[in-house]
Amino acid sequence: MSQTCVINIDEDNCSLCSICSSVCPFDALEVDEEKGRLILDVEKCQVCGLCYSACPASAINLLYYEPDSLLTYLEKKMRETGLKTLALVCRGVSPPPSGKVRDFLAKQGFEDYILIRVPCVGRIPLEFYLRALRMGVERIIVVQCDEDYCRFKDGSDVSRKRLTLLSYVLRELGFGEDTILCYTNPMRAIYITENCVGCGKCAFICPYDAITLQPGGTPTIDLDSCVGCGVCAVVCPHQAIQLEGYEYDVVSTLIHEYASMIKTRPSILVFICQWSEFKALDRVKNGLYNENTAIIEIPCLKGLDPAWIVEALYSGFDGVLVIACPEEKCKLERGTEIAERNVEDAENILEKLGLMDRFQIYRSTPIYLNQFDSMLKEFSDKLSGIAGR
Repeated sequence: MSQTCVINIDEDNCSLCSICSSVCPFDALEVDEEKGRLILDVEKCQVCGLCYSACPASAINLLYYEPDSLLTYLEKKMRETGLKTLALVCRGVSPPPSGKVRDFLAKQGFEDYILIRVPCVGRIPLEFYLRALRMGVERIIVVQCDEDYCRFKDGSDVSRKRLTLLSYVLRELGFGEDTILCYTNPMRAIYITENCVGCGKCAFICPYDAITLQPGGTPTIDLDSCVGCGVCAVVCPHQAIQLEGYEYDVVSTLIHEYASMIKTRPSILVFICQWSEFKALDRVKNGLYNENTAIIEIPCLKGLDPAWIVEALYSGFDGVLVIACPEEKCKLERGTEIAERNVEDAENILEKLGLMDRFQIYRSTPIYLNQFDSMLKEFSDKLSGIAGR
């Protein structure tokens, strides 16, 4: 089956200026001097969109999150709500299960706004902001990852520099200083002291050395080093350390809630790493992707608790599907072996319970369109075959 790449190069517009290759964090673009063309290495590309937003000649095209589609959505929401404040939020700081980003914005004094989540705010060109203001938007709030822990390496830094320039230009044009506001709200582990028994597993397992044991076994968390991968929460036997926005009970509640909502068989729960798939996550409404499929977004495969898989199967789902990045494209590069160990643990448990045929894990990246639908259909057909035996 042919696959459609979500990024393509218009050679007629490309001037071979090399700006795109210089900003690409993954060395996926290179100018071929002999052939006189720009070469995209699809295997290296992680669809961060920085090249697209940096191209001065609009020679690089993306099939989603481009300004036209975002502005169409924004205009529709402005008509429906009458709101004139936009919150543009990086996916990495806005876990959908908990409303964490809304709580954060409420603390900054913002209650009513149109929320748009994108994989990285660094992919948004200045053109988008200017057109949004021209449409009648009065304030744009940007919430991004910490620059040191941007999932796309340079996205937050690029965004900050662009917004600094834009703010200066807007002030010269007479706009207020609060027209563009930028915040960082990184994902963090949270420590529940009264639940801790001092076993030290969290400190031992943390791939970023963000947790240190103190006398008596009590851990401390260096929030500047924590990137929110969630692996500490998975190994804690007493839920004393959890990932903000993905607390065990929050996800557990969602599993049961979604199981009760699905009436069509085979019923499927999909855990999707938020960096392995974009379009499917955008189509989720109230947790459901379609009439028989529910989706729970997770920050990384390292943060997937095997207990959630078992719980889903015992809560009424016929199968559990996991979509995760290939190991070499993990956005949280340290500790990828921990993610593999989690999967092995889950498979061992399911094997012993006789449920292994109702579980599947796929590796995916958002570089091609419609991969998710193909994987979902394949898994659904597998479950239908099991039911028909």
